[in-house]
Amino acid sequence: MSTTFEAFETRAAAVSAEVHRFATRHEGLAFIEGFLREVGVSEAPGSGALWVDGSFLEGIGPAHVTSQVPGVSFEVTREAAAVAKVGISQLDWAIAGTGTLVQDATAVEKRLVSTLPPIHLAVLGTERILADFNSVLQRLQPEQINYIAFITGPSRTADIERVLTIGVHGPERLIVVVVDDFEKVTA
Repeated sequence: MSTTFEAFETRAAAVSAEVHRFATRHEGLAFIEGFLREVGVSEAPGSGALWVDGSFLEGIGPAHVTSQVPGVSFEVTREAAAVAKVGISQLDWAIAGTGTLVQDATAVEKRLVSTLPPIHLAVLGTERILADFNSVLQRLQPEQINYIAFITGPSRTADIERVLTIGVHGPERLIVVVVDDFEKVTA
């Protein structure tokens, strides 16, 4: 029998998401920084990355990231998201049974970085991968959350002739970074 992570990884890959797992936040961050350089994130127009700050960078800080990869910004605006190459956000849960990511997207900045740039890089703790939809529902607090985003792979649509197109209504690429020691401060 597979683990919850393996089930998530299999289901996410089946819908064209790319899943990468790391033991520590520092390893995950090193991957993210390398990935951003690899896809050409820079200060050039249309080549930037927007990152919604979250607990993943506790003890590390946004300044570290911006010093390592010029072109990364933590100032998320609608205008910046519309021209960014990569959007980075922290997710709240994942559903192993479907390969779906779940995010409390009440903050508009989270929606902007996960829907407008052509590449969405999602960061998640391994312990946040749950078996099924009901497990996520048990953790939601509707009185505190106004907008929940369910993300299953990159954006895709098919026309009446069943021609599949990727990236029409959102990112054409979804990279998921899963970190085992996400909750630990490892500065």
